[in-house]
Amino acid sequence: MTVAVLTGIAFVLVLGVMVSAARPRRSSGVSDFYVAARAVPPWWNGAAISSEFTSAAACLGAGGLIATWGGPMLWYPVGATAGFVVILALVVAPLRRSGTYTLPDFAEWRLRSARLRHFTTCFLLVIGLAFMVAQLHTAGVVVRLLTGLPPWLGWAAVAAAALVVAFTGGQGSVTSVQASQFWLKLVAFAGVGVVCWWMGGARSVTWFEGAYRAGEAGPAGAGDTSLPGVLAVMVACALGTMGLPHVIVRVYTNSDGRGARRSIVATQAMLAVFCVVPPLYGLLGHAHVRGAEVDEVVLLLPSRLAPGPLGDALTGVLAAGAFAAFLATTGGVLVAVGGAVSTCLSRAGVSSFRTAVGLVLLAALVLTAISTPQTSVSLVLIGFSLSAATFCPLLVLGIWWRRLTDAGVAAGFALGGGVTAVLVFGQDAGVKAGVLTSSPAPVAVPVAFAAMVVISLVTPGRMPRGVGRMMAKMHLPEHLAGPRTYRSSHHGDRSP
Repeated sequence: MTVAVLTGIAFVLVLGVMVSAARPRRSSGVSDFYVAARAVPPWWNGAAISSEFTSAAACLGAGGLIATWGGPMLWYPVGATAGFVVILALVVAPLRRSGTYTLPDFAEWRLRSARLRHFTTCFLLVIGLAFMVAQLHTAGVVVRLLTGLPPWLGWAAVAAAALVVAFTGGQGSVTSVQASQFWLKLVAFAGVGVVCWWMGGARSVTWFEGAYRAGEAGPAGAGDTSLPGVLAVMVACALGTMGLPHVIVRVYTNSDGRGARRSIVATQAMLAVFCVVPPLYGLLGHAHVRGAEVDEVVLLLPSRLAPGPLGDALTGVLAAGAFAAFLATTGGVLVAVGGAVSTCLSRAGVSSFRTAVGLVLLAALVLTAISTPQTSVSLVLIGFSLSAATFCPLLVLGIWWRRLTDAGVAAGFALGGGVTAVLVFGQDAGVKAGVLTSSPAPVAVPVAFAAMVVISLVTPGRMPRGVGRMMAKMHLPEHLAGPRTYRSSHHGDRSP
C-alpha cells in the first residue's frame, strides 16, 4: 500500500507543478499575479472555484461525519453549496463593479479608510490560516495513516508544491492547477466510490435513520446532530462563503461582470455533482469502517472491502485525490491571502506578493506544528463562522446600505470576531451552553450586524464623501455607471 499511496501523492504534486509551469500566457505584471489578467473563461473559473471549495473537509471530513453521526450530517454539503446562491444574489455584480480586488481593498474603497483595510486584513489572515492548517493537518493524517511516515512529510509536500505554484504565476498558475485537479478529484473519488459500492454490495448498506449515535460536538458545531446545531452550521456555511478570500477574489478573474456571474452558476452545477460523493462514502463507511476517526473513514474503506493489491491501488487513487484537494485549497488561499497581505507590507508588486506568500505559508506551517490536530471539518467551520460574523455584514451593508461608516465596520468586526472566538475557545475549555457554544454563527452574526448598524447611525459624520457615486457604481449596469476603473490598492495596475 505504501508504494501505491506515495506514487499517487507524487503524481498529483508533480502534475500540479507541471501544469502551473506550462501556462501558455506569461506575464510579470501585477494584474496577472493577483487576478490572472482577468482572462479566465467562466467554466474554467467555475472548475477552479469548485476545486478550492472541495477541500479536505469536503473530500474526507464530510464523508467521515456522515458515517459517524448519520443522516443529519447530510445537510453540511448543502449548506456550503447554498452559500454560492447568497453570493450570486447579493454580492457578485456589485462587488465586480466596485473595482476592488480583495475584501480589505473593498473596505478601504467603500469607507475611505486605510486603517480599516489593515484591520480587516488581520481577520482575512486568520480565516485563511484556518483553512490552510486544516489542509496541512489532514495531509499529515493521510501520510501517517497510509504509509506510517511522520505527518510533517505531508505538510512539507503540500506546502512546497503550493509555494512553487504560487511563485510561478500567482493566480493564473493556481487557477490552471485547481481547474484541472477538480476533474481529477471528481474522477478519483467518484470512481473509487462506485467500485467500493459494487464490492460492498448495496444490500449491505444501512440507510440513514436519524443520528447513528449521540456525542459531543467538535469546535464550531462539527458533529452536532441536533436540529438547532445542524441549522447553525448551515447558516455559518451559507453566510461565511461570501467572506472566504479564495472565493471572492475570483470575481475578478473573469473579463466582466457577466462572466463572473456565469462562473458562480458553473460552480453551483459542479458542486451539485460533487455533493454526491460524501453521502456515498458516508453510507459505505458506516457499514464497513466502524470506530475510525472522522478523517480516516474514507481512506480506510478500500482496504476493508478488498484487502490486497486491488485495495492498495484504490487507496493510492484516493490518496492522490486527497492531495489534489489539499494542493488546490492551499494554493488558492495562499495566493488570495498573500495578495491582501502584500498590500499592507509595501507597494503592490510581484516581489512584495512573493514575500507575503512566503510569510503566510510559514505562519501556516508554524501553527500546524504547534497545534493539536483537529478534524478538517472543525477547522474549516471555524473559518466559515468567523467569515460569517465579519465579512458577511461588511459586504451586505457596504453594498446595500449607504449610511455605513468605518467606525461601524470596526465595531462589527471586533464584536463579531470576539464573540466567535470566545464561544469557540469556551467550548474547547469545557464550557457548555448548548448550541450557543457549539456553533457561534447564530449569536455572532446578529451581534456584528447590530453593531455595524448602531455605531454607523451614531457616527453619521464618518460617512465617506461621494457615497452616492459609489452606490451608483456598484448598482448601475456597467455601461450606465461609466468606464470601469479598478480602485484596488494595487496602484501599479488599474487597467480595466
